[in-house]
Amino acid sequence: MRYLNSLPLLACLVSAPVWADCSPSQPFADWLQGFKSEALAAGLRPEVLSATLDGMTPDKSVIQRDRSQQTFALDFLSFSAKKVVSYRLNKGRELLGKNTSLFKRIEREFGVPGEVLASFWGLETDFGGNTGDMPTLRSLATLAWDCRRPEMFRTELLAALQLVQKGDLTPAKMRGAWAGELGQLQLLASRYDQYAVDFDGDGRRDLIHSSADALASAASMLKNAGWRAGEPWLKEVKVPHEMDWSQARLDNKLSVSEWGSRGVTTVEGAKIGGTGMAALLLPMGRNGPAFLAFPNFDVFLAWNESTVYSATAAYFATRLAGAKPLRAGNAPVASLTMGQTKQLQATLKGRGFPVTKVDGIIGEETRNAVRQIQQELKLPADGYPDAGLLGRM
Repeated sequence: MRYLNSLPLLACLVSAPVWADCSPSQPFADWLQGFKSEALAAGLRPEVLSATLDGMTPDKSVIQRDRSQQTFALDFLSFSAKKVVSYRLNKGRELLGKNTSLFKRIEREFGVPGEVLASFWGLETDFGGNTGDMPTLRSLATLAWDCRRPEMFRTELLAALQLVQKGDLTPAKMRGAWAGELGQLQLLASRYDQYAVDFDGDGRRDLIHSSADALASAASMLKNAGWRAGEPWLKEVKVPHEMDWSQARLDNKLSVSEWGSRGVTTVEGAKIGGTGMAALLLPMGRNGPAFLAFPNFDVFLAWNESTVYSATAAYFATRLAGAKPLRAGNAPVASLTMGQTKQLQATLKGRGFPVTKVDGIIGEETRNAVRQIQQELKLPADGYPDAGLLGRM
């Protein structure tokens, strides 16, 4: 699981994120000594700290990876086309069939359908086939020492050490993704510690080797994030060519019938049915694919705050549940490049909009600012930037 940690324009700021030139404030050895004191105060035993941290050095390759996450800058159609592919669909359906009793037992206890869990399982590690092989404690220590997100990763490093102290994992077994995520569903250490369950009954919470533990723990986390049992999460729809696009935002949930009165239909163009409240999600603006996002979609965002990732995971889950492949939308969409998006974000920030990240990724913060500037310029306020908007600005 990866959480994206979601000015007058200068050319040097357009070519790289604003944090690219920062560096750690002290040598790693000095930082590590200070961290050990913090860990002792937090209840870690001296022998645990000695066994896990003595002699550790930073991994500079982890810092390089943290500063080059370009995958999340892809638009929704490009990202979903890379991730929701035939072999993942086939493998997901096969595993759902082979493990029917397990998925049903998890759903009875936590309310989360197997298709949703299989979607995250497939996207995160190809169903447990690629959990990563980097030493977790070294990765977390490197990121906690680095200047970009030290507070977040100090918390994760402390949580990982607690897992060792509690006996859930040994340091040698704590190998995973470069950012410290662990197991078949790639939970961060703090979430591992908080939500992991022993679902196979062997007395240990092993999210690396036990699919049952990993899937049930993910369901435990999703339930805690607000998953509503028996309710939908995402439904593809068709939008008219004209409507009040400013209403299409995730914090504006209307009844399904209200969206129908505004011209939203089924993909086939029929009257939309169903009940409940939903937001109109346009991951690539008014011309791209369109979805009704129900309250359970918010739980996908709790897993990963990237709109593109969450929409892809939710769409993948609908395909596993029997939905058809998505439409491309009403018209071709010319998305901005990563560099253009950084330029847009820097310009918006310079104009006083609440944009905190100049990272080339179109998240909800950027979409909200874009929607405001589109309204000011009397453009269709769908929250999705294009080259025309960039030129107008």
